[in-house]
Amino acid sequence: MSPARASRLPASRPAGARSQDQAAQLAQLQAQLAQLQAQLAERTADLQRLQAEYANYRKRVERDREAMRELALVGVLTELLPVLDNIQRAREHGELEGGFKSVGESLESTVAKLGLQRFGERGDPFDPTIHEALMHRYSTEVSEPTCVEILEPGYRFGQRVIRAARVAVAEPDPTGGLQTPTEPTQPQDDGGSAQ
Repeated sequence: MSPARASRLPASRPAGARSQDQAAQLAQLQAQLAQLQAQLAERTADLQRLQAEYANYRKRVERDREAMRELALVGVLTELLPVLDNIQRAREHGELEGGFKSVGESLESTVAKLGLQRFGERGDPFDPTIHEALMHRYSTEVSEPTCVEILEPGYRFGQRVIRAARVAVAEPDPTGGLQTPTEPTQPQDDGGSAQ
């Protein structure tokens, strides 16, 4: 063998040195593997976080879209309330006949399908959150503040009150029905006295 060729061949190393080199390479590979596993875990966590953010974004957009739809619908229904009041008044006076009766019933049916609910009945307990008291009186016939007359019905859409029911309210008579004069009674002047 030529001396030049012999210099190219690796020198024989002792077995202990080879096992040390292999152990060092193995340790280096294990360190690289641990580093890659940490990077993989970090990227996986980032991906999961992005997926959660995207899912939350989609839910928020859908919620906002539904809220905007509801606001638009409430706006339209609010504008229709005077029309519904007029239909009810015409019905009460017997003027809702023929084709107008069909149109009125169709409109009432359509707004009910959209979620508009009418409320306010005679005898309901007075609730200031859903009733607007336009008239007040005392009565021995009630035991709590009660709606005794519905001047205009209230309307709600879902849980939202669009218009409070306008009512006349009666409260229990604090005197228990006994009339106690607050001023001395005087004879009424009939307006025809001579001067």
